[in-house]
Amino acid sequence: MVSVFELFTVGIGPSSSHTVGPMRAAKRFVEALTASDLLRRTRRVRVELFGSLGATGHGHGSDRAVLWGLTGLDPETIDTGAAPGLAQTIKETGRLRLGGHHEVAFDAGEDLVMHRRRSLPFHPNGMTCTAWDADGAEVLSRTYYSIGGGFVLDDDGSGHPTLRPDATPVPYPFRTAGELLAACEREGLSIAEVMLANEAARSSEADVREGLLHLWEVMVACVAQGTTTPGVLPGGLKVRRRAADLRTSLDGRHDVDVAAVARGEVSTADPLAALDWLTVWALAVNEENASGGRIVTAPTNGAAGVIPAVLHYAVTFLPGPTEETVVKFLLTAGAIAAIYQQTASISGAEVGCQGEVGTACSMAAGALAAVLGGTPAQVENAAEIGMEHHLGLTCDPVGGLVQIPCIERNAVGAVKAVTAARLALHGDGRHTVSLDKVIKTMMETGADMKIKYKETSRGGLAVNIVEC
Repeated sequence: MVSVFELFTVGIGPSSSHTVGPMRAAKRFVEALTASDLLRRTRRVRVELFGSLGATGHGHGSDRAVLWGLTGLDPETIDTGAAPGLAQTIKETGRLRLGGHHEVAFDAGEDLVMHRRRSLPFHPNGMTCTAWDADGAEVLSRTYYSIGGGFVLDDDGSGHPTLRPDATPVPYPFRTAGELLAACEREGLSIAEVMLANEAARSSEADVREGLLHLWEVMVACVAQGTTTPGVLPGGLKVRRRAADLRTSLDGRHDVDVAAVARGEVSTADPLAALDWLTVWALAVNEENASGGRIVTAPTNGAAGVIPAVLHYAVTFLPGPTEETVVKFLLTAGAIAAIYQQTASISGAEVGCQGEVGTACSMAAGALAAVLGGTPAQVENAAEIGMEHHLGLTCDPVGGLVQIPCIERNAVGAVKAVTAARLALHGDGRHTVSLDKVIKTMMETGADMKIKYKETSRGGLAVNIVEC
């Protein structure tokens, strides 16, 4: 089973597959050198990025991420303020400390290669790391695949490397939605209770709850930062940050004051006031992500705004203790994400944005339905609706940046998640298209989609918007 803490991780923007994944892979390569007692012999390293990593790597910060990983930094603990300066120093001085202590020469122009139109066979997000000794003899070469959400696979030579999750036996293993629903019905448990029992097999229930609440704290901090930081996003497109101004505008309108809404004092002048706040929260997270800030991958960075926005909506506008709402929401969302991760893909480079924002919307819709009291069947229905209406969604970031259309797309995905949850709760859980069927359809649609629409910036909006 994939853990909820593998699906929700604290990281750095702007991309889980193009920033977090390459960073982890580069760090893993240095760890392999160390474990094989080859680090002390190493005098030069070279990293090659292929496919989508090569095509959009500069816009996604993949070059900086590789340098951070080679120096031993971790996405969860890296100083987001100091990190860009470190990468620039390495490029200017031509010196790099592998693992933070073994110094080698490093020419970013020669030793960090972006192959814009070459791909490796297994996955579009491939990268190869090679090390040489003082005589120019190769000491180690490894290939890695960043498959989305920060997950990294080692090329094991089989041609089809797979995830190797924690092998701890869990009481209710499941890969598909059908298996999950069967476990719920058989045991008389909710989806969150099934997921909690599985997580508790790895650590105590108290630790699981503490970990989930920590993720929520990071989400809250990210929203707070995003809703108080005006200005323009980095990268050259001059995209204006809107979350802070929009929050100020909403705070100034008494009929939609969020505190008044939470107290039940909302005016009927604007019945859709809550959706404005939903939009603000989603924009805030993805503007922080686009700025290289601290975010929670949920399940990817490009789709990181949907889950926090809908969870803020649940905590703010729905009755019930905050901690219980957070725990139930994240466990349910994690269970749904585990199905996608085990049976499909959450990589925009593999299946387009339907696998990123579409999956996040599906997760949020099911989780909100659960918090609203939905049965497991209604939760599954909500998750299905969330994905069904994202089928075919392309990934075409303008300029290779996680800004247009990614930021607004998260806000729209959050609104669609609320609609999907409410629609499912008006039914009894019975529906024609199952979640498993829509996930299968998503994968087939992704396979049929032209490569240029899968995170290459060579199709769609990316070629129809003039970069300034």
